[in-house]
Amino acid sequence: MIYNKILELKKNNKKGIALLIDPDNEKIHNVRKNIESINNSNVFMILIGGSTLFTADFDLFTKEVKKYTNKPVVIFPGSSLQISKYADAILFLSLISGRNPQYLIGEQVNAALKLKGMGIEAISTGYMLIESGARTSVEFISNTKPIPRTKSEIILAHAVAAELLGMKLLYLDAGSGAKYSIPFDAVKKVSDSVSIPLMVGGGIKSMDEIKKYFHYGADIVVIGTLYEKNKNILNDI
Repeated sequence: MIYNKILELKKNNKKGIALLIDPDNEKIHNVRKNIESINNSNVFMILIGGSTLFTADFDLFTKEVKKYTNKPVVIFPGSSLQISKYADAILFLSLISGRNPQYLIGEQVNAALKLKGMGIEAISTGYMLIESGARTSVEFISNTKPIPRTKSEIILAHAVAAELLGMKLLYLDAGSGAKYSIPFDAVKKVSDSVSIPLMVGGGIKSMDEIKKYFHYGADIVVIGTLYEKNKNILNDI
């Protein structure tokens, strides 16, 4: 179970980096070469997904990634269309920072029976979009407003609500194309107040920033654009 691996990480006060691969930004013929370098790094798990899916065959892409790695392959879905039986698990996201019912429960209902039939491990995740200084793809596609980055108490209230609702994981995301990453004080407040694992991503630009997120309480830090721009970053992980 992938969630048990995440819980073990948190229990042992260890930290993990999740590498997000967007099928629209990664050519399928490059997957094998890139996955080999990922396998030789300390990446904890591979996320597959994105806000859109314009050019890629999601199922085929996931199958190709899984073929070449023993690392956990987890779907980070932009919609109920981003599902594959070849993944080890899926972050069963509810966009709790927004008030659009499609992404609070609608997409989940659309995917539920299909996921159940596939037998994919579904990890209930409270997903929060945090304002980042730029309008991101997920903000536009989901038609929701992010939580203002300066309103750490509102961020905290959503995080606690997610835990009380029984969600297993929290994900604070600035979104793809973010100008600013998640404020460190918000990460600390959430980490100090909830017991479930905490993921942080979006707008991260350096290893120093990753280390700071770990210091302030993030259990898993997600990188995507940083890797796309500099695949040698894996040498530092």
